[in-house]
Amino acid sequence: MFAVVAVVAFVLDQVTKVVAVEKLQGRESIEIIPGVLSLSFLRNPGAALSTGAGFTLVLSIIAIAVCVGVVRVAPRLRDRGWAVGLGLLLAGALGNLSDRIFREPSPLKGHVVDFIDYGVFVGNVADIALTFAAIIIVWRAWRGVRIDGTREEKS
Repeated sequence: MFAVVAVVAFVLDQVTKVVAVEKLQGRESIEIIPGVLSLSFLRNPGAALSTGAGFTLVLSIIAIAVCVGVVRVAPRLRDRGWAVGLGLLLAGALGNLSDRIFREPSPLKGHVVDFIDYGVFVGNVADIALTFAAIIIVWRAWRGVRIDGTREEKS
């Protein structure tokens, strides 16, 4: 389950970014739901809401650490919720990390391709994966479910 979720979400992120670069770069926004949702091309050097724009290298190192941590924990996964959550976390981190590694201006300082414009911020499929990963991980932890599927004993 973990690997399937990670691969599907990562591939979806990468394919949509290729399409966004090809179809949206240098063009006007495409309104999907007026005032709520549109497609707008943006290269983001930072993280959410363009925070940390001057720290792209640091963000890259953090993403690498997250990916290594998730891959190290993955063999112990026995809970479906944790598997989905960590699969989405890996896909989202890898999706944006691949932009930082392979896109301009230089390796580990590349800008992330964002194109889903929510009016308040512009994101991508990797960001959606990271958001749902956070929700699922917090929910499983709050419910006391460990990654191996056992539950914490209530005291």
